[in-house]
Amino acid sequence: MDWTRRFLRLEASAGIILIIAATLAIIIDNTPLTVYYEGLLRLPISISIGEFGLSKPLLLWINDGLMAIFFMLVGLEIKREVIEGNLSSLNQISLPAMAALGGMIIPALIYYGINRDFAPGLNGWAIPAATDIAFALGILSLLGPRIPTSLKVFLTALAIIDDLGAILIIALFYTANLSALSLWLAAGTIAVLVVLNRLRVTHTGAYILVGVLLWIFVLKSGIHATLAGVVVALAIPLRAKNEEGNSPLVALEHYLHPWVAYMILPFFAFANAGVPLADLTLEALLHPVSLGIAAGLFLGKQIGVMGFSWLAVKFGMAHLPEGSSWSQIYGISLLTGIGFTMSLFIGSLAFETGPDFSSELRIGVIIGSVLSALCGYAVLYFTKRREAAGTPEIA
Repeated sequence: MDWTRRFLRLEASAGIILIIAATLAIIIDNTPLTVYYEGLLRLPISISIGEFGLSKPLLLWINDGLMAIFFMLVGLEIKREVIEGNLSSLNQISLPAMAALGGMIIPALIYYGINRDFAPGLNGWAIPAATDIAFALGILSLLGPRIPTSLKVFLTALAIIDDLGAILIIALFYTANLSALSLWLAAGTIAVLVVLNRLRVTHTGAYILVGVLLWIFVLKSGIHATLAGVVVALAIPLRAKNEEGNSPLVALEHYLHPWVAYMILPFFAFANAGVPLADLTLEALLHPVSLGIAAGLFLGKQIGVMGFSWLAVKFGMAHLPEGSSWSQIYGISLLTGIGFTMSLFIGSLAFETGPDFSSELRIGVIIGSVLSALCGYAVLYFTKRREAAGTPEIA
């Protein structure tokens, strides 16, 4: 239908669908339908070939399988931006890199400070360090064309670097006991991917086939399986041309983007955002885990991104995006506190074993993300109105 096509063309459409999916999960989890919701997520799904097989509940197929495709898209974006995009020169990368660094360090420190006397919660230090790019860009797009394009580029570059930081954190800190055999098999498949790249193979199907094997080996190795998606993405050629005369990397990125934005991330949000409102008590809000996540996202992100951006400009390491103001940078800093899907994902890894903090995780992520979204939108909206009225910004 025409209205459907018009909606999907909106920059904010992916963020709106995410909000709907998360809201639907919360509603269902607070009605008698919660029995079916929980049963669906626990539904066992098995895939086997001969005696070899994988059996996981649906929730883990979403978190380990579908999110590997999301991370493959992230890997494609990182490679393209570093080689020929907004991260290809020191001048372009300086400000978003400093902002992203502050946006990871300060939230982690705030979370750690709140949980320093609560040892079971310390493993969640990285949860508020993440930014949900789909939500953040969706909120920004609601403000219309009067937001400078340079500001959107800044937020996108910041979020991509933030995603790269999340990938490194997952690889270094959220890895289980390692299997030597599986690691060797994974190394062998990575070698095959490198050979395919050096031979300038442009058929992405070859990389995907090897990537499926890599995903299985990484899953069995103890390293989180989603990282396999990043490795496959980095192997796919950018500057070679396929039979249609297009870059294999760019073609795959364009193909995957709508699937990730309109199916994979909403599925993840629906599967992970459900939280019983009965758990939303003062005690739960003040729990070190939920409080650390909410404070890290809402306070830590704005302090880290704004503070490190100011330092970068103050000491001549970078300059403000063209046509932007410090008020708008502050609004962007607030929007980076929308952690949502990435924070929920890292939280699922942080508390995969040990005490169950799933309710505290969701409460903290939702509160921190909602506050960041509302305040970020308000700051950018009123900054836009003030500048349109000709009111000068306070230096």
